[in-house]
Amino acid sequence: MLLRGKKVLLGICGGIAAYKIPMLVRALIKEGAEVRCVMTSEAGQFVSPLVLSTLSGYPALSAYTAQESGSAVWNSHVELGLWADVFLIAPLTANTLAKLAHGQSDNLLTATYLSARCPVLVAPAMDLDMMAHPSVQSNLKQLTSYGIEVVEPEFGFLASGLEGKGRMPEPEHLLERIQTRMGRGPLSGFKLLINAGPTYEPIDAVRFIGNHSSGKMGVEIALEAVRRGAEVYLVHGPLRFTLPDAAFAQVVPVVTAAEMERACSEWFDRCDGAILSAAVADFRPADPKANKIKKDQAPEAIQLEPTPDILAGLGTKKRTNQTLIGFALETDNGLDNAWKKLTRKNLDWIVLNEPGPETGFGTETNRAWLVHKSGEKRDSGLVSKAELAGQILDVLTHAAP
Repeated sequence: MLLRGKKVLLGICGGIAAYKIPMLVRALIKEGAEVRCVMTSEAGQFVSPLVLSTLSGYPALSAYTAQESGSAVWNSHVELGLWADVFLIAPLTANTLAKLAHGQSDNLLTATYLSARCPVLVAPAMDLDMMAHPSVQSNLKQLTSYGIEVVEPEFGFLASGLEGKGRMPEPEHLLERIQTRMGRGPLSGFKLLINAGPTYEPIDAVRFIGNHSSGKMGVEIALEAVRRGAEVYLVHGPLRFTLPDAAFAQVVPVVTAAEMERACSEWFDRCDGAILSAAVADFRPADPKANKIKKDQAPEAIQLEPTPDILAGLGTKKRTNQTLIGFALETDNGLDNAWKKLTRKNLDWIVLNEPGPETGFGTETNRAWLVHKSGEKRDSGLVSKAELAGQILDVLTHAAP
């Protein structure tokens, strides 16, 4: 019971995702938390106040006053704000987001937000075009500048029938975020090495051997691990995007496989586990040139040599109390080749990617097989890379010594 004795205040807005909140209430109570709910009047159209009251053991409040024995009773937003150890507003609609960003207080929920002295988290949920609108993004940035933690929406099918980024995270993911904010996440105290992105192996001063990896999968794993409380050491090759701000313990940018091997070898000794998702080049030019090779001086052939096998090296030195997860990208006989790689390199799990139109390098979605050394296999289904990151960390949580 990771939240024993903690007081969690849930703010519920009028979005379809509100129907999931009773499951979150149950999960919080199961973890030992005391839960109270405050709602906008519109939220009652999507989730029953009676259900929330029954599950939490407290009235679900939506107005400044309530009737008891024929008399009006004041529901103090100040007391609610001071009572909570953490305040999560989910789902957060565009309407309430605008009010929070600009200090507008016209209902009990927004007044409670302005009175809260505890950490505040918000989980926006709306249709993908609404989510992407510049005004919504500006309001989210405004909240972030106030120190509010924004729980990013997930990718998937939306109430409109469209598919994209806008879904409220599932209750178990919101629970993990609350636990982490309370310093009690499922990976709290776990030191985790993650590598991400490609490596570039120089041919000369301007040319290199590389691949199409953007680094997105590894960075999503690193961000989710931080959310779950892990102490993350991120080693990354050249990324095709700006690395998001996060509370990483260490970030080590590298370019070549040799540089990545040195950094991973150094940090692995200090960690409880590692997830190696980087697309490391398998070969490099044996004799890279310091200057640009002129076109009329091009060699007839470029002699290649193997790069360091980072995963095998860590597998050789892995301690019994460390967990090692690797990645494999296969186009043929995927499961067979992944199993051989897992056993040959002394891994606990291997994540098999098979590239396709919606999976692999440069896509927002992925599908993978998660294969354990016991022979257990899990199909992730076609999911966003952020969701796949969560599934990978789920198996790490269960496999960690």
